[in-house]
Amino acid sequence: MMVQSIHNSERILTESEIHAFVARALENKALTNKRVLVIIPDGTRSAPIGLFYRLLNEILLPRVAALDFLIALGTHPPMDEHAMQRRLGLDGKEWALRDARVHIFMHEWWKPETFYSAGVIGADEIAALTNGWIAREVNVSLNRLILDYDQLLICGPVYPHEVVGFSGGNKYLFPGIAGQEIIDLTHWLGALLTSYTIIGTKETVVRAVIERAASLVTIPKLAFCLVVREGGLAGAYLGSPYEAWQRAADHSAQAHIHYLNQSYTRVVSLMPTRYDDIWTAAKGMYKVEPIVADGGEVIIYAPHITEVSYTYGALLDAIGYHVRDYFVKQWDQFQNYPWGVLAHSTHLRGLGEYDAVRQIESPRVRVTLATGIPRERCEKINLGYLDPNAPELQALIQNPPPDTLVVPDAGEILFRLKS
Repeated sequence: MMVQSIHNSERILTESEIHAFVARALENKALTNKRVLVIIPDGTRSAPIGLFYRLLNEILLPRVAALDFLIALGTHPPMDEHAMQRRLGLDGKEWALRDARVHIFMHEWWKPETFYSAGVIGADEIAALTNGWIAREVNVSLNRLILDYDQLLICGPVYPHEVVGFSGGNKYLFPGIAGQEIIDLTHWLGALLTSYTIIGTKETVVRAVIERAASLVTIPKLAFCLVVREGGLAGAYLGSPYEAWQRAADHSAQAHIHYLNQSYTRVVSLMPTRYDDIWTAAKGMYKVEPIVADGGEVIIYAPHITEVSYTYGALLDAIGYHVRDYFVKQWDQFQNYPWGVLAHSTHLRGLGEYDAVRQIESPRVRVTLATGIPRERCEKINLGYLDPNAPELQALIQNPPPDTLVVPDAGEILFRLKS
């Protein structure tokens, strides 16, 4: 399938340019009298979803039999009505007056009855896809709501990603609207490879598993893969989810990976409020880990955050944050925990070693939380603590020394060393 695109490396696209592109790109798609479900991200991804919501309503409603939206939560917490309004770019009045024909759904991952099985990928095939890292069969389950539609239209941004390399495309199906089994397998696979190795890499074994799982979804799929820069849209690519994602990932690599000449002893990631727990704000570690010197420190600064994970906080209290080999070398003890939770733990802790004989863990860098989470809990989960209001921390942020990098609006730009 040919990918249609609009992009500009020099400036942000105007709304009129985007409108013309969307109308033109959808004009010859066989959508007339079809039931269309648009799959969009939750509020943890920056993108002009509100603009696309309005444009798709305007352009498609006169043609299609149904147009609905499904928010792909993965396993993130449910969104309240106000959060859904913000995601769609609507104020309270606009929300109340929205077209009653268009339904807004959330992926209810906590309800087993909302899933169906698209098929099973056997252990031998998983072993081949993952180059032997994992060899077990996996049931590919998804939100059964998609079975009510003739066409899926994925609409979401592409960024460097700690689990899969680059987000976007069919990743909005897996994990976006997927069941726990395929989520756990892909996330633990990414953890085995390590975020440090996989983030910002286009073709990965995790992506290979996701694309194989997506091949089991027989409903026709299109995707608007978006590249966001400086709060606006720098590029949009429409085609099959894989092909559109490929083009957008190339663009994202140019827009979202910043190469630096030096490493830093300390990096302070200033986390925006779109991340409301450490589960999501951990991107402040993933995206800067490559530029932190051995023995250095990442400070996740987010005074607004008071929870480790709204979904998995109790499990993370039980296992803590550790390097990969802490779990691998004690697999009998940890293998029955959700693999996605183990993966998150290792991603935030970063590279390191574990001596199982002496029971000594040696992370490459320190990770410190300057949040609303109290010292006792930070220490319990094996992370450092700083008072976010401490004068010395505020001074560090306002006037960083040469060995310290302060990253505003952290979590989406990946930093690497030029060498």
